[in-house]
Amino acid sequence: MKMIIVIVHDHDADLLTQALTAANFRVTRVASTGGFLRSGVVTMLLGVDDGQVDSAIGAVRQALPPNGDKKRATLFVVPVDRFEQI
Repeated sequence: MKMIIVIVHDHDADLLTQALTAANFRVTRVASTGGFLRSGVVTMLLGVDDGQVDSAIGAVRQALPPNGDKKRATLFVVPVDRFEQI
């Protein structure tokens, strides 16, 4: 299992959330600040099986294509040793 952490600007968050949920990924959104001038960003957390990582990243790429030289999302893929729902 992997945890995908996606950091996007506020104005892209709704579009990306809709795209990921339409692709059957469950998303947890966390409001945060950071970057230049402490602009508003959203951090999204997705727990996916190892075989779904490429599909999830593909959904992000499709929903948020680069705008010229500007990147629209930062992603981290982190291994998950243990997962529980209580």
